[in-house]
Amino acid sequence: MPIFEYECAACGQEFEKLVRQSSPAPHCPQCDSTDLRKKLSAFNAASAAPTRRSDLPAPCGSCGHPDGPGACHLH
Repeated sequence: MPIFEYECAACGQEFEKLVRQSSPAPHCPQCDSTDLRKKLSAFNAASAAPTRRSDLPAPCGSCGHPDGPGACHLH
C-alpha cells in the first residue's frame, strides 16, 4: 500500500496519506478540500544484502567459495 505526499491547493497544507485502491479520494485534513496536488517524493528501499566488504563472510578455506564455509559440497 503506497503512501503518497499531497499539498492542498486551497490552504497549502502538506500531508501524507496511505492510499488503497478501494480508498475514497483523499481530502485535506486541515480544510477538507479535495483540490490536492500529489507531490514528487523519494522512496526508501531496504536491502538485506551486505553493503560493505567487511560484512561479507570469509571465503571457504577448503575450496575458496566466496559465500563462506558450508556453501560448497566439500563441507
